Amino acid sequence: MHALPSSRFRAAAVVLLGALLLAGCAGTRALTAGLDPVSSPEWAQDMARFAAQDAATPPPDRPVVFTGSSSVRFWETLAADFPDVPVLNRGFGGSQVRDSVWYADEVALRYRPRQIVLYAGDNDTAEGRSAQQVLADTQAFVRRIHAELPGTQIALLGIKPSPSRANLLGVQRETNEALRAWAATQRNVAYIDVFTPMLDANGVPREDLFIEDRLHMNAAGYALWRDIIGPYLVR
Repeated sequence: MHALPSSRFRAAAVVLLGALLLAGCAGTRALTAGLDPVSSPEWAQDMARFAAQDAATPPPDRPVVFTGSSSVRFWETLAADFPDVPVLNRGFGGSQVRDSVWYADEVALRYRPRQIVLYAGDNDTAEGRSAQQVLADTQAFVRRIHAELPGTQIALLGIKPSPSRANLLGVQRETNEALRAWAATQRNVAYIDVFTPMLDANGVPREDLFIEDRLHMNAAGYALWRDIIGPYLVR
């Protein structure tokens, strides 16, 4: 076999690289086909923040990545709550499920995680999205992850019941049930019920688990989540 001249080799390498990039783009387009656009352009700032954090402090090897909306974003005690697990917080407040799909590379895939814990759907339903829309977007997230990292464990947290969104309990229950039923049919996907334990005996969201805005959790709320989620984490 004769070696290619260097110029021809470089040209062939460029063509091959271009083909690989096009194939990757085509694959991403296929995985996000039918997905609504990101809910806000502001998430680009969060992605830049994550990149800066990675540059300043290298993330742990094969972490358990927590991502999703503000309930993850504000979990400041995450590492202390799970000291025996290499966790990484990549929550971006206000986000919806589809935002985690579009930014799956930045919030999850690049870390080659052993597991991903997703909390999303809370803001989706608050903005009028249906249970079926949240389910479809969650399915797209799982497909996106498993297309690149087959076998990765994914834990889906149910939507929490908060006092400020008590009027949405119906759609939250419907969404959580759809997620639970679908997860039960999937390999490497688990549904974690944080909804039920956050209700009082009368089926009302527990005020004692929230800060003054009655939407975001206080230390007691995160302690409850720690105890619920802990047994599901991959160590």
